[in-house]
Amino acid sequence: MSPRLLAHLALLIVALIYSANYVIAKDVMPEYIGPRGFIFIRVVGATLLFFAFSTFTKGSKRIERKDWFRILLCGFFGVAGNQLLFFEGLNLTTPINAAVIMTSNPVLVLVMGALLLRERLKPLKILGVIIGGGGALYLILGSGEANLLEPTASLGNLLIFINASSYAVYLVIVKPLMAKYDALLVIKWVFFSGLLFVVPAGVGQFSEIDWSSWTPGIFASVGFVVVFTTFIAYLFNVFALKTLSSATVSTYIYLQPLFTTLLSLFLARDVLTLRAVVAAALIFTGVYLAARKQQKK
Repeated sequence: MSPRLLAHLALLIVALIYSANYVIAKDVMPEYIGPRGFIFIRVVGATLLFFAFSTFTKGSKRIERKDWFRILLCGFFGVAGNQLLFFEGLNLTTPINAAVIMTSNPVLVLVMGALLLRERLKPLKILGVIIGGGGALYLILGSGEANLLEPTASLGNLLIFINASSYAVYLVIVKPLMAKYDALLVIKWVFFSGLLFVVPAGVGQFSEIDWSSWTPGIFASVGFVVVFTTFIAYLFNVFALKTLSSATVSTYIYLQPLFTTLLSLFLARDVLTLRAVVAAALIFTGVYLAARKQQKK
């Protein structure tokens, strides 16, 4: 199997994980744990897994001194800022609003790539982002529950947008590291750097957890978030970045609402509609166009 095909397969798995995460982890926060406490568990747990996993792999070259500042920035934007802002924003707004705002991420990645790395804005990739984003919005807005101008949710909406921007910066600035180092080496130290920011922000809520109130289902849900939504998802994302562009990786976010809908259909929680079929066609067309490798003249 070619490296590009493996990268796309990894991103499909990530989209499935994130989609399942909405169903599996929805009962954990904030009843059993606060948002910052949850991030504390996610980042600490995933960092330990990255370091433990790295002991079973062949030794790779060390990070050069000149690249440590970029590693620190990746930890701030891609781990601490991304996760803390999203969970705090989600507490202040609705999941529908958050889903709508997150569709801006691929557009932000295109802009950040052009500004920070001077990447060319290829017409086919721009068209793919627009079509895929249109399909995602068409599906998400079908419930009619989105209200981005609701005064009580305005702060939450702003935090979600800053989170989308933060993750866009991360996807762009981590790309040069992936061209130079092994994926596991990079993500291991990125998470360690993120840990430096997450610990002071989340240790307070973590210490307030009433562990006696946790059921086996809650422990299983948190375990899924740590192992799959954090450890595997981040590892597969950086693995894909070794082969694909940051913009291509970001467009897979459009598959998340579609996969969530399909999961709801599988669990008999929803029914198939024409809107879902049309949205699926638009999303897959957009992702295909954004991911298509254009021939150089």
